[in-house]
Amino acid sequence: MTKLRERKNNRAAVLHCLYGAVEDNRPEVSGSALHDGLRLPDDDLSAACAYLADEGLISVEWTTHHTPAAVSLTHEGIRLMEEWEEEREEEQGLRT
Repeated sequence: MTKLRERKNNRAAVLHCLYGAVEDNRPEVSGSALHDGLRLPDDDLSAACAYLADEGLISVEWTTHHTPAAVSLTHEGIRLMEEWEEEREEEQGLRT
């Protein structure tokens, strides 16, 4: 069983990957590209996507094998990532 810290890291990795795609004007990422980019086991990727979808942060189209076929950030997901980015920029501004 995956530990809490790993689950949180997996969810953050999914969000960051999707946010990077949005920044590149790609509103949707295929499940296989997400899998290849993050190198997460299918079960862990599916669990992270299911959690984030339940939270309303991402939208997922599922395959018949219950793995993500296509994933995108929702409006709320984009807002969350923008807040994280602003906080990080503020922290870095304070350090320089």
